[in-house]
Amino acid sequence: MAKRKTLKFGIFQYWKPTPLFFRKIGDTCLGVSAFLATTEVVSPHKATAVLILGIAGKVFTNLFSHE
Repeated sequence: MAKRKTLKFGIFQYWKPTPLFFRKIGDTCLGVSAFLATTEVVSPHKATAVLILGIAGKVFTNLFSHE
């Protein structure tokens, strides 16, 4: 029987491989925020906030890994 991998979260997991599901979520956060910030759909101050949140989402999802 296949052994199930447990999901780990923490600062020391950043450099370990990220599960595919979380990579997709992080890349989507970054892509959408970059699109909204560069197309000027929102005001300049909101565009900066959206971009920062997208980058934070990408970094946050990189903190997950499998044991």
